[in-house]
Amino acid sequence: MELTNNTILITGGTSGFGLEFATRLLALGNTVIITGRDQSKLDLTKTKLPGIHTFQSDVSDPAAIMALFEKVTSMFPELNILINNAGVMRKISLHDTSLGLENITREIEINLMGPIRMVQQFLPHLKTKKSAAIMNVTSGIAIAPFPVSPIYGAAKSGLRSYTQSLRVQLKKSHVKVFELIAPAAKTPLGDQFDDLEGFDEKMLMDPVKLIDVALKEFEKDTFEIYPGMAKMMKLLARIAPKFLLSQMSKTGAEFMAG
Repeated sequence: MELTNNTILITGGTSGFGLEFATRLLALGNTVIITGRDQSKLDLTKTKLPGIHTFQSDVSDPAAIMALFEKVTSMFPELNILINNAGVMRKISLHDTSLGLENITREIEINLMGPIRMVQQFLPHLKTKKSAAIMNVTSGIAIAPFPVSPIYGAAKSGLRSYTQSLRVQLKKSHVKVFELIAPAAKTPLGDQFDDLEGFDEKMLMDPVKLIDVALKEFEKDTFEIYPGMAKMMKLLARIAPKFLLSQMSKTGAEFMAG
């Protein structure tokens, strides 16, 4: 894919990977549109990146996605790239059954159902473009469980499977389907794990370097992108899955014990 002269929609663009994607892609000469749930964060991002376009939207809300589609495609009919980045991650003890049935599946709604709904809504538009792409941001946790975040892992595993199927079904179209399998990185998503035993901050990848890898591989049409430790996790999941799971289980062992 070309990295310039695109019109790109990024969900969850006010922090972490989304903000880094937006910053880099804007600098490369693209029209960049970001979404977020918090209007104040969108306003702050707009102050930092005046050339960016912002829309308040929630990927867990089907009505909001439909409204977003109408606004974005009306104002930016040349939209040709969708980056499904918005996500939440929580540490959850499955011993704690006080979590309501709706609350326990929050990550499924945002991290799995959100991208599926976004693709379902925007795909007909993307298929009208001569060059188009969808990038779904998954995680190394889609390859190997991170037991302290069980619902997040389930959502990302589901998104990985969906992305692979989507790529197969769209192979004869002009829409290329990418997956960014992100390793643990220094973003606000991981701040909640700082106080857990077994958590090693030195293992976190710099998001600037991570997105640098992602964009280089995106340009080369590498459909599955494994920055940093994600590449090692892919190998270990194949040759030593039990060892990998034991290592992933060390973070938050006491928290998970109930």
